[in-house]
Amino acid sequence: MAKATKKQALGRGLSALLKDPENDIKSVEDKNADKVVGNIIELELDSIDVNPFQPRTSFNDETLRELATSIKEVGVIQPITVRKLDFNNYQLVSGERRFRASKLAGLKTIPAYIRIANDNESLTMALVENIQRQDLDPIEIALSYQRLIDEISLTQEQLSDRVGKKRSTIANYLRLLKLDPIVQTGMRDGFISMGHGRALINIDDQQQQLDIYEKIIGKSLSVRDTEKLVRSINNPTASPVENKTTPQLPKHISKGIKEFSEYFGAKIDIKVSGKGSGKLIIPFSSEEDFKRLKKLINSED
Repeated sequence: MAKATKKQALGRGLSALLKDPENDIKSVEDKNADKVVGNIIELELDSIDVNPFQPRTSFNDETLRELATSIKEVGVIQPITVRKLDFNNYQLVSGERRFRASKLAGLKTIPAYIRIANDNESLTMALVENIQRQDLDPIEIALSYQRLIDEISLTQEQLSDRVGKKRSTIANYLRLLKLDPIVQTGMRDGFISMGHGRALINIDDQQQQLDIYEKIIGKSLSVRDTEKLVRSINNPTASPVENKTTPQLPKHISKGIKEFSEYFGAKIDIKVSGKGSGKLIIPFSSEEDFKRLKKLINSED
């Protein structure tokens, strides 16, 4: 506890230093810059602007409230990262969920790392850090890759070096952006997986993409079933396999699966045997999402 108090006091002391107009630090060459760089500093939330380069475009209200409750109890464990814009004015580089949740929790300050960077460096830091650390959906990752290519003028090879991913992996994500927007939305909402999306990319006609997308949702097609269906469309002479691999579900199960999916906010998969027994598969995308599902399962009517 004493260690935490000392650390907090240090952060507040450095915060006071940054509020002194005579010590306005604008570059790493300025006086006292060495005291700021690499240290955790308590910054006022009102002095921080949201980063326009943030790749995440949607935030779950329930998980934000859960994070706000945690912050009230134990504080902000992982500091946010900001870049200095002007005197006592900063912009988020990463940590927008913590920033939003801290405001929701009623905090006035937040621990932060300060970086001095130009816009291109800030964009690169924000996107690369979010790609590597945040639980982004496949479309958000693809959009982040595309922005790095377009706005920083990186080749796929250079991008591969920056993010530590194979060029083929980056190419697979970028190809998802060619899908119909409705299909992309379904992937972002968790109704289909990236594997489904990669299969649908092989269908050029977007109306056909949507038709197959509806079949994936309505008949709970697996990725393998979807790949077979796509092959049968692209190669009509092949033997049809859809009816063999995806038997029609009973009405009570089809209706129940839809209700389950709406309740859990995720695409529920089902495996049914010929004797009427089966199992439900509830996907989750992160530790927070798992806790959310657990809370829903344990909740009482």
